Amino acid sequence: MDHKIIIYQVLTRLWGDGLIDSWSDADFEYIKSLGVNYIWFTGIPRHASGKPFVKGDPGSPYAVSDWYDINPYLVSGGSDRIAAFKALTERVHAAGLKCLIDLIPNHVAQDYDGQIATYSWHDGDWTDTLKADWSNPSTAKEFERILRFWAAAGVDGFRCDMVELVPQDALRRLLNTVKLEYPDLLFIAEVYGRENYSRYINEVGFDLLYDKSGVYDILRGVLDGSRSALELSWNWQFLGSLQPNMLNFLENHDEQRIASSAFAGGADKMWAALAYAMLFNCASWMYYAGQEVGENASESPDGRTSIFNWCKPAGLEHLNAFIHDAEPLPDADADILGCYRRLATLARSPLFSKGNVWDLGYCNLSAPGFDSARASAFMRYNGLEAMLVFCNFTPKAVTTELTIPQELKVAAGIEKDEAVLLAPAYGYSLLKCK
Repeated sequence: MDHKIIIYQVLTRLWGDGLIDSWSDADFEYIKSLGVNYIWFTGIPRHASGKPFVKGDPGSPYAVSDWYDINPYLVSGGSDRIAAFKALTERVHAAGLKCLIDLIPNHVAQDYDGQIATYSWHDGDWTDTLKADWSNPSTAKEFERILRFWAAAGVDGFRCDMVELVPQDALRRLLNTVKLEYPDLLFIAEVYGRENYSRYINEVGFDLLYDKSGVYDILRGVLDGSRSALELSWNWQFLGSLQPNMLNFLENHDEQRIASSAFAGGADKMWAALAYAMLFNCASWMYYAGQEVGENASESPDGRTSIFNWCKPAGLEHLNAFIHDAEPLPDADADILGCYRRLATLARSPLFSKGNVWDLGYCNLSAPGFDSARASAFMRYNGLEAMLVFCNFTPKAVTTELTIPQELKVAAGIEKDEAVLLAPAYGYSLLKCK
């Protein structure tokens, strides 16, 4: 990958009035204001609902019962659902955006009736599913048909669920075969084991991978005090040339909302983590809808926006009124949104989307005010520009005096030997050096 992709994940049934027919220019313009170029519409293929084995009501988007239909509740009554989805992708493209949906190669719903072969059991606690049998040739052939079907409907890429549970050779053949016909499709893998990252990029052929066991897990641990910020440097060293293939995030449908009491406990504690995840390298970035206004899943007992039940997260309700009815956001939401937009503008700039990165933690272990376990510092540079970023993960404002090594001065073409930066509690600061 040679540029930073920014993805906006939305659980489709929770957006606006829940109908894909209703997505309008106002929605797309709002999402574009966040620097986004791909919308991930979660929960499009028809899933199991209204049966005893189903989890929640209306059920999980990850228990697909019909890969050639979409969920009836997403379309106005009586409409041709696939035609409605094709019309949606046309509007997405007309707005200058691209469209992602899920591919779920490991399992199907218990009531699935199609050409994907299944075993009689399920993985983990996914009691609403059956495991796909990739030893049966019909499974690979059917997933080829499924990918072609959705690509022909205007889908530009797929977030591929739990790929570590699927035979790698089968996935490699699947991606290679479909990309012969649709070479521009983007394939994103949900991969948790860092030891598998290189294999899924270089051998299987995915374009982007979740950096769940790297940036996400480390930042979460730094915020709760269980891990050291030095691990961010170690992760950078571990990733090496894989950096451009990473997808950073602080929220998605599986994780707790960062502003929830189960995670950071408030939007005011997330800015250092957010700045690091968006600005440290040329990895891509993903929002989860509502995150940018501080959604805290207050309606949920576990800090997650439910994918199993109907719910009304307050942040999404505020966004709906803001986008469609021109109602002002609450002041706190508006402030958070403004901060996200400023970071997104930086993240998409040439310096931060394509420039080089130099971690400054190791050469500042003894720097005044710099706690290597609770802070991170780095420089982004590209020959034309250079900027220092200081992330403070502590509950108090910190001033630090950073040393800039000679090798970095030469590489970045700057003259500064040191720099003083002040970052607010749980915040970040920037210093232009060139």
